[in-house]
Amino acid sequence: MIVSDGEAKLMFELLVMSSEALAKALSSLLLPAVIFFLFSLLVKGRDTFEAIKGCFSENIQNLFWLTLNTVLVTPLLVLLYRWVSLSGVTLDYMEMLWSSMPSFIVVFCAVFCGDFIGYWRHRLEHTRFLWPGHLIHHSDRKMSWLTLERFHPVNRLTTFLIDGSLLLFLGFPPYAVIANSLIRHYYGFFIHADLPWTYGWWGKIFVSPVMHRWHHAEEKAAHHTNFATVFSVFDQWFGTYRVPGLCNKRLGVSNRVGASLIGQLCYPFKVEAYRKRVDQYGDQQIN
Repeated sequence: MIVSDGEAKLMFELLVMSSEALAKALSSLLLPAVIFFLFSLLVKGRDTFEAIKGCFSENIQNLFWLTLNTVLVTPLLVLLYRWVSLSGVTLDYMEMLWSSMPSFIVVFCAVFCGDFIGYWRHRLEHTRFLWPGHLIHHSDRKMSWLTLERFHPVNRLTTFLIDGSLLLFLGFPPYAVIANSLIRHYYGFFIHADLPWTYGWWGKIFVSPVMHRWHHAEEKAAHHTNFATVFSVFDQWFGTYRVPGLCNKRLGVSNRVGASLIGQLCYPFKVEAYRKRVDQYGDQQIN
């Protein structure tokens, strides 16, 4: 197989892009690591070190998925973003609307709309056709802030194609789309952290760490609840809100998709994963 100069140049550019993205992704974890370590000290005191030890193996897997997605998926997402943004398939009158507003209002609207879109995309991920890819995210039994990085590449792609494309279709400028991604991403770190915070009354507006922890619980009553990332109002409006108190239930999924990381990586590509779906908590089957 002969590779042309153009193809070789493109491959080299993608390799450089992946390397730079991985270095940036890993370095971007340093500040959150310090912040959540301090939060843990505040909440757990000396038990912090035992908690870190307890989720060490799971976090190694989380870093594996981060590396894989950064190296393989990030260049593809950049190319897809360019293609979508240049396709011109947007609502012109919405573009005019956003251009007439102050940038901070546009960013707020982008995050609010992004969370609304993400809410319904997340519900779709818990249906038969997207669950095999999303199941990997729920496989973490010692959930920590790094659980946010545990996503199968298929799940990363569907998230971008649904969330990013719809925001661009709604005419949001690139800076608002990027701001939505960053805000919801870093807030995602926070709601995955092992913190016993419900926000009190504010929990009726914003997703708290306890609220999202219930989303990852094995308890049957918690199934298919708490899908939003930032605004809990969406779960309340559409009947999926449930926070009965602090979550001390087992986390993760009962059905095993593979003992190895390779097995988990291959799982969404198996036909049988879509023929009969074992519910994420292993208590029922959906044909």
